[in-house]
Amino acid sequence: MLEGLSDSLTKTMKKLAGMSVIDKKTLKEVTKDIQRALIQSDVNIKVVFALTKKIEKRALEEELPKGLSPKEHVMRIVYQELVNLIGEKPQKLNIDHKPYIIMMLGLQGSGKTTTTAKLAKLLKKQGHNSAIVCTDTWRPAAYEQLRQLSEPLDVPVYGDPDNKDAVDLAKKGLAEFGDKYDVILVDTAGRHKEEQELLDEMAELSQVVQPDEVILVIDGTIGQQARNQAETFKHTTDIGSIIVSKLDGSAKGGGALSAVAEIKAPIKFIGTGERVDDFEAFDPERFISRLLGMGDLETLIEKAAEVTSEKDEKQMLDSIISGKFTLKDMENQLSMMDKMGPIQQVMKLIPGIGNQLPANASKVTEEKLKEYRILMDSMTDYELENPEVIKKSRITRISRGAGMSNDDVKDLLKYYNVTKKALKGMGKRNVSGPMGKIMRHMMR
Repeated sequence: MLEGLSDSLTKTMKKLAGMSVIDKKTLKEVTKDIQRALIQSDVNIKVVFALTKKIEKRALEEELPKGLSPKEHVMRIVYQELVNLIGEKPQKLNIDHKPYIIMMLGLQGSGKTTTTAKLAKLLKKQGHNSAIVCTDTWRPAAYEQLRQLSEPLDVPVYGDPDNKDAVDLAKKGLAEFGDKYDVILVDTAGRHKEEQELLDEMAELSQVVQPDEVILVIDGTIGQQARNQAETFKHTTDIGSIIVSKLDGSAKGGGALSAVAEIKAPIKFIGTGERVDDFEAFDPERFISRLLGMGDLETLIEKAAEVTSEKDEKQMLDSIISGKFTLKDMENQLSMMDKMGPIQQVMKLIPGIGNQLPANASKVTEEKLKEYRILMDSMTDYELENPEVIKKSRITRISRGAGMSNDDVKDLLKYYNVTKKALKGMGKRNVSGPMGKIMRHMMR
């Protein structure tokens, strides 16, 4: 998620942490690095300079809080001002009656239809049953795409590809679902801000649907243009909240987030990848914590809770704390992490760990995980529990059994040793600190 911006800001924070003296000169170095990172992420130049000026002013004029060193104080200011840049507090959907109707808007290509299915999945995790009404009569196969995305989620979709009247579809869809569902999502046709006919249709739909909330989906790859898009839609209908999509590979994601925040439109969700699970509620503090390489334990725990039982959690944490981490433990952990999302994203949620892992450890692809599982299936239980016994003859037998090479087995063992070392370090450093408290709480 915003890898380029995250890498640049993390390097800046590491540089700041290593400074022995904090004065005007060193502050200038830090703010220049921040300016460069944000401008490359397409954040408005005036906004960037205002932000860094505020950081400098606070760092030089504010009284040093008790218990903080000068560099910790500056790091705290950087964190706080970046949070303020994209929105201070998380905003939630207030689903207070049934059915709660949400109308989804967005430009063509913004990822609105996929985002609608992602939101339905997230609502289901939160205990809400939802249904979708497809009113997109402009894009061929829009209904079919929604149906394919929603079928595995057990979320019903109403639509009729032969009906070209969006307003009629909305009326019939709402009548079909009635009050049987907690939430009804109305997916509309993607439009261009210049297309008055589509904007008029959107306004008419809004009057007919009478939505409890209108959500605008904005493509995170468009950067500063997000502001103009949001303002255009806001003039046509009352935008209640915004979802920024496609933040996973966007070099301009920072620009999109800051531009939307400028017009005081609450960002409630963000899309962080292509999978239907790569979607989360937007929390500015957690988001900036991850960007700065500080981790995000709350999100990590939430993700883990979704895919693991209490028994699995206890077993994993026992392995980390005790230092006895086997291939069997790693097999279980990789399976769990695969369900939680891309390994690189999951590792970045762990304070002090994600940014220390070698690139080859954090960027393990799904294909590589599949290879690792095949190799581990060729091992005996004794080998999985005692990886140190896997030497030349066993490596040859395992590779033949898996239909792979000796180098593949060695690659697996290398990854295992890197992971074991990192987790062992985490356990030793954090068992008595804040991480230890969280571990013990989870184990209880």
